[in-house]
Amino acid sequence: MAAPVSTIVTGAGSGIGRAIAIKLAAIGHAVLVNDLSGQRADEVAAEIRAAGGIAAAKAGDVSSEADVAAIHDAAAASHGVVGLLVNNAGIAHQALFENLDVKDFDRMFAVHVRGTFLMTRAVLGPMLARRSGVIVNIASQLGQIGGIELAHYSGAKAAIIGMTKSLAREVSSRGVRVNAVAPGPINTPLVMELSEDWRERKKSELPLGRFGEPEEVAETVAFLASSAASLFVGQTLGPNSGDVML
Repeated sequence: MAAPVSTIVTGAGSGIGRAIAIKLAAIGHAVLVNDLSGQRADEVAAEIRAAGGIAAAKAGDVSSEADVAAIHDAAAASHGVVGLLVNNAGIAHQALFENLDVKDFDRMFAVHVRGTFLMTRAVLGPMLARRSGVIVNIASQLGQIGGIELAHYSGAKAAIIGMTKSLAREVSSRGVRVNAVAPGPINTPLVMELSEDWRERKKSELPLGRFGEPEEVAETVAFLASSAASLFVGQTLGPNSGDVML
């Protein structure tokens, strides 16, 4: 039996990240559960272990270089060289563009874009040295089509999609596959932070007529992490209820 893949899932204390961590552990990954909240990270790791999976937890802010180094070191110490990174950590904030504060704009890009950059940089060297690794970045369909009162969120997610494509062109020939997942609105605590008006308006726009569930996104990530996705390079897959059709 192959050794479990050492895996980091950021922002895995709830919502999509939690579902991803649980799914990957269920199919044999050794998961380092990261979250800004140490309590939430510990709870998800304990849930995975109770179900027979392999998991450890590490709190940390992905926008902090020191925290990112600690997250990476915790994963390597617990489960060995990281073979899969899922950049999922994110925040939500809603405001009309003319009302956006600089601090809210900067924090949005710090978590989503800087966090993705720092975490990827932390794992990439060892992956390239081994000529083996997978990186999955969680973007959003709003990074493709934009969102009312979410210009800073949409912009950050668009940046992640651009970073995914660029990095894939750099490293795919050296054994590291990089792809993105751009979910539509999903029933998570993050989406519940948005106004009820926004959520009802968005639901009415969806051809499927409903928001997705975290587990549906986790299935997409599990596919991209597997050998079945060996030809997927620099792609953005869209479990989005039909909000974006490509």
